[in-house]
Amino acid sequence: MYDTPLREIVTRLSARHCHHPTGTDFMPAFKQPTFQERAALAAKAKEAALAKLKAKPVVDEAELAARRETAAAKAVAAEKARAEKRAAFEAEKLARKERAAEAAANAPPPPKVPTPEEQKAIRDAKYAARKARKR
Repeated sequence: MYDTPLREIVTRLSARHCHHPTGTDFMPAFKQPTFQERAALAAKAKEAALAKLKAKPVVDEAELAARRETAAAKAVAAEKARAEKRAAFEAEKLARKERAAEAAANAPPPPKVPTPEEQKAIRDAKYAARKARKR
């Protein structure tokens, strides 16, 4: 039915879709870097960091002074805002105290708690009324 054997077709298809130039998909084993390789890599990274640092433009003194002034102005504004917030909080606290004092002054007096003698007299009166109803 087919001219080419199935094994040959599968080999061709797999060779076409693999990512390695030899036609086989494989991953080489992990190779532990030696001390010399690690030291060279660290030196290269250090040089790159130094080059990046050297490429940084020098900041002008006038620009630094302007930044400092801006930072000082922001700090003063923040302190002023904190002081205003603190003052508003204290005013609200005082107003709450005044409202509580006014509410306490306008509140009706608490009900009079009868003394033990008065309680006994009330109890005796109830007892006498109950006895009178039964007769």
